[in-house]
Amino acid sequence: MDRIDSVLLTQNTGYTSLGEVFSQGAVKKAERLPFTIKVVNNLSELDKAVQMRRAAYRRHLPEFAETMGVEVLDSSPGTVVLLAQSRLDGGPLGTMRVQTNAFSPLAVEQSVRLPDWLRQARLAEATRLGVARGAIGRMVKVALCKAYYMYCAQNEVDWMLITARSPLDREYEAMLFEDVYGQNEFLPMTHVGGLPHRVMAKPVALVRQRWTKVNHPFLGFFFETDHVDIDVCVTFKQHEIVDPTERSELAGSAADRLRPLTEA
Repeated sequence: MDRIDSVLLTQNTGYTSLGEVFSQGAVKKAERLPFTIKVVNNLSELDKAVQMRRAAYRRHLPEFAETMGVEVLDSSPGTVVLLAQSRLDGGPLGTMRVQTNAFSPLAVEQSVRLPDWLRQARLAEATRLGVARGAIGRMVKVALCKAYYMYCAQNEVDWMLITARSPLDREYEAMLFEDVYGQNEFLPMTHVGGLPHRVMAKPVALVRQRWTKVNHPFLGFFFETDHVDIDVCVTFKQHEIVDPTERSELAGSAADRLRPLTEA
């Protein structure tokens, strides 16, 4: 892949800026969701996100799930935690963490060295994705992916990154993420217990164009529908969630403080 710079795209190819992508006339309707998605802004909401992570990871990686708690990265500069909550009772339905490389290397860089064309770009990596079981979980996952894209667009990120184990990698392939390394190459991720994952990336500025070209099934949901229940604006500072002097204590004790989430 070649590095794609959103500024050059705007200047040289007639693209609107990423910050304006959702204000275009292509938005055809407004739609309410049975849940909300917003950026976590207090410790109570972060606890809900961790509950959701542990419940989701317990289905596939039970031993790893038991070690999960509030992490230092959750409140680091350049990082947000997204939380989906039921509009009916406020219960957690899904979560995703989005980290940019504005202040520090991405989590994936603990395991691999990114190629120069990515290291020189504005990046965001989605990690710690977890959703409820069933149809509602599938809907929440798509909505979280839209929230991830919206956050990247609003913050002028060049590339969206994910790491995916099999068979979840096929879902991201279907969303037109492409391998950063060899095709279908799985690499051990030391920061997630050595499990093999594909490292995949997608240029933010070209998502709409590429999805339009292939008539992607998510095109209408992402670009032609206004979801007022998805809000990725940041209205706080990370240290307001967890005071730096308390981070080590929280990371070690969160598992004891969190209530287990009943799985449907």
